[in-house]
Amino acid sequence: MHRVVHGGAGVHSATSEKEVKAALLGALAASETALDTVQSAIASLEDCGVLNAGRGSNLAFDGTVECDAAIMDGLTRDFGSVGAVSGIKNPISLALTILQHARTPDPLGRIPPMTLVSTGAHSFAASKTPHLLVPPDSLVSPRAKKQWATWKDRLSSAQDAATATDASSPMQDTVGAIVWDETSGNIASGVSSGGILLKYPGRIGEAAVFGAGCWAQTTHGKHRMACSVSGTGEHIIQTNLARRFGAALESEADPDVHAIVQRVLVDDFWLPSQSAGNPDPSAGVILLTTEEDGEGRERGRLWCGFTTPSFAIAYASPRCRPKAHILRRPPSIESRPADHPRVFVTAFPL
Repeated sequence: MHRVVHGGAGVHSATSEKEVKAALLGALAASETALDTVQSAIASLEDCGVLNAGRGSNLAFDGTVECDAAIMDGLTRDFGSVGAVSGIKNPISLALTILQHARTPDPLGRIPPMTLVSTGAHSFAASKTPHLLVPPDSLVSPRAKKQWATWKDRLSSAQDAATATDASSPMQDTVGAIVWDETSGNIASGVSSGGILLKYPGRIGEAAVFGAGCWAQTTHGKHRMACSVSGTGEHIIQTNLARRFGAALESEADPDVHAIVQRVLVDDFWLPSQSAGNPDPSAGVILLTTEEDGEGRERGRLWCGFTTPSFAIAYASPRCRPKAHILRRPPSIESRPADHPRVFVTAFPL
């Protein structure tokens, strides 16, 4: 199994680096299938309490936890997701259950859902996966509650209201995973998030939307890719960002992946978002592609691209021991004017 996880694109302080890396490394265990491994990896990140997913999620304006999550099978392109759901220990597990449920024919021929939100998602969990139900308050971490109280106080002050609207920028650390099972050939991806701090209750972000937060595909039976995206959900949804990477790779017989990641982040995300009035569009992507080596064997390669100051990632494979990094933009990119794309792209063999 080739496993890659991320802890989000944003701003990672030196004081948080150790615990974030530990959480990412702890999520790299392999399971039986690619889908199961994506689910277990993200569930581990949801449970760790230091990232914006599951327990530890940013709190909505009313002080509650509402989570989004999605998972996708790259062989069949089956998809399942949940949005704005409370009281679920592992939203990614519920998303997988929705994906699997859709594979069973309905006796009346009804079209099964691929996305469920709020109370509908909670009711589905109660009937299919009751072990996932937990008291909503159990998902509120001390760190998240402290941040919520701080920014809620600032929002209530007229002189601080303008700065409070930027509270989410360093705290959009959506988590995600991509997995390629070299034995079966399948590839899968997933994403999970508590959303932006002080969001309106009921808001859903890219982690619940088909084609926005994650994508996985197998083209012509051999070209495989999977990606998981982090950043500002509304902007990512508007550009259907994850699916854009898949479409760009699918359109070329011999794609230059580095150039494609750069182009999609700049032309399809950064420029349209800034033209719409968003001064500093935030997004990050982990993207796994397969390629043939000199001996005709299929190998995996990880690509990471982000528009934010930093991006937290970890990876492992049969040929690569587990590694974790807080990737940071080099000074040459960091120093560019605000109206120039500050996008950094790098790659790692797997």
